[in-house]
Amino acid sequence: MSDKQQLATAREHALALEKVVNNVVIGQQQAIRLILIALHARGHVLLEGGVGVGKTTLLRAFSKALGGAFGRIEGSVDLMPNDLLYSAWVNADGKPVIEPGPLIAKGEETAVFFFNEINRARPQVQSLLLRAMAERSAEAFGKEYRFPHMIVFADRNAVEKEETFELSAAARDRFLFEINISRPLEDEQRRKLIFDPAFHDVDELLSSIGAPLLNYRDLNALDRDIQNNIYVSPEIENYVVRLWDASWEPHKLGITLPDVYVEDLVVAGASVRGMSAMVRAAKVCAWLEGRDHVLPDDIHFVLLPSLTHRIFLSPVYDGRREQLMPQFVQALRDHIATP
Repeated sequence: MSDKQQLATAREHALALEKVVNNVVIGQQQAIRLILIALHARGHVLLEGGVGVGKTTLLRAFSKALGGAFGRIEGSVDLMPNDLLYSAWVNADGKPVIEPGPLIAKGEETAVFFFNEINRARPQVQSLLLRAMAERSAEAFGKEYRFPHMIVFADRNAVEKEETFELSAAARDRFLFEINISRPLEDEQRRKLIFDPAFHDVDELLSSIGAPLLNYRDLNALDRDIQNNIYVSPEIENYVVRLWDASWEPHKLGITLPDVYVEDLVVAGASVRGMSAMVRAAKVCAWLEGRDHVLPDDIHFVLLPSLTHRIFLSPVYDGRREQLMPQFVQALRDHIATP
């Protein structure tokens, strides 16, 4: 089977997975497509959203559809780095028991790992997770544990500010996307979620996902095939470079935003890693649309989730990040000529 045929078959499986997850988690079509892109681009994801909007259900659905193991840990101020690697207690016989922690418990079978409320964990804990994300391995019990197929999803507590530790610039740059999971706005979907008993029992809901639709062990090789077979034209390359320059010096393009002095808005724009990750995601976006080349629409679809956590605003404006970043990214699109 040729590369094109393999990619076409893999695309059918990916779209089938997307359809199943959309049936289980309703009202999150854009977020589901972005997570599907992240899985195929092999990038980690920051999740934004309130309590009880379905983030865990969404990730469990993807994990089950991929056939891999799902790991999870809750962030807290007293969490220690070793809590990711092992747990210890005394059993009924008074003997100490030590077992692998949530990060390494499933080893190579781990497809999805969810760190809930990562900003409630101390920087030392965040650093261990970031190392595991970068190297897809960790050391414990005198040996190395590898999880080559693992994608990390991390949620930030955006409501409570006491005893929280915001991610550093370097930490945020390790994530491919920041995706907002918000409550559905369509009336029919809202009523289903509130009144339909089928959506009240998560375990029963997830049982509707049968045999895995994708093999999580195949995604690394599939990503390489996608990256090697989806074409980026010189015109698109130039467009991406102009977007990159504008993320650092938006005032030079004449960009204006309401109640913002744009010359003082940006402290640092997107990194090299951020822009290359965005292009990887755009290639996956094009592949999912059945094309062998990237269009500006693919760049636009992944632009906000790729840049919103990577552009660092001055302190006077950072408190308005949630409001300003969509406006800023839209201004980039409006002021830079599309090829």
